[in-house]
Amino acid sequence: MKTAVYPGTFDPITHGHSDIIRRGFRMFEKVIVAIAPNPGKHPFFSVKERLEMVGLVTKDLPNLEVTTFEGLLVDFVRECGAHAILRGLRAISDFEHEFQMALINRKLAETVETVFLMPSEEYSYLSSTIIKDVASHGGSLQDFVHPEVARRLQERIRSFKG
Repeated sequence: MKTAVYPGTFDPITHGHSDIIRRGFRMFEKVIVAIAPNPGKHPFFSVKERLEMVGLVTKDLPNLEVTTFEGLLVDFVRECGAHAILRGLRAISDFEHEFQMALINRKLAETVETVFLMPSEEYSYLSSTIIKDVASHGGSLQDFVHPEVARRLQERIRSFKG
């Protein structure tokens, strides 16, 4: 079974992430969403909460696994029996970092390929950071995230301000 791992922080999962996941199934029979704890990014949500939200947003997708990982991504990819790393590229500004990561991953595990997908046009500007900024200023989230993700994000921001 051709399997790809889609790694990220997913803090929170956006429609852009969902778009990449769903489109990944055009190329792969199985997609594993691998949530990184990434404390350096100071996540709003715990890993458990992010697992729940990704699971909620993707519950209709067969052959999707949602899990966490720590350590080297390529080690995790090999442990899963996957063949590829799935990454989204929103803009040219993402490219340099993603290119460097793809090259180092290839050096560490030459049998693991990195596949880049550009998001659908309507999601090309989305990032979790921007979504958190919009939410923190009281903006509408309906076009950016699942309604339950929006509710949880707004609740979390209220608790920060509270």
